[in-house]
Amino acid sequence: MTSISTDTRPLRTADLGTLVIMSWSRETPDGDVPFLLACSLGDGEGGPQAVPDAVERLLRHSGISVGEGVLDATGLTGLPVTLLVVPGAAALTMRGVNAQFVPTPEWRKAVDERGYACLIFATRPWSGGEPGDGEAVAAFANDEATLSSAAQVILPVRSLRS
Repeated sequence: MTSISTDTRPLRTADLGTLVIMSWSRETPDGDVPFLLACSLGDGEGGPQAVPDAVERLLRHSGISVGEGVLDATGLTGLPVTLLVVPGAAALTMRGVNAQFVPTPEWRKAVDERGYACLIFATRPWSGGEPGDGEAVAAFANDEATLSSAAQVILPVRSLRS
């Protein structure tokens, strides 16, 4: 017997609320690795309780699964998620979202060296602290509840020349 999911609910970006993107790099023996954390502040129309479902639908519409390990998109074609990096700015674009941000110089250097960034797109809303505070970002991004319910994607970097 075959069953087909017919999720016809529209993507309601209003339920996402404010989407924040935070960039940082982590030192490893092989050089710095650039990371991005994308998450909602939980201030959308449905409040914090609507965020997980809204984020999952957004990711699903973009061909990304949640909680299934790391997706290496560096060799994929046709994934409707892009990371554009230009001097002084960057943008994460996917169906329904164009999130622009100013990356740190360390992140930009790591991205230039690696050619990719590791995206953690949390389904949990931001849990407190000031977005951008290094310790708060690290605590949220490394929390098992965040990681187990997040999409994790290695995204190739695009520039205006590529």
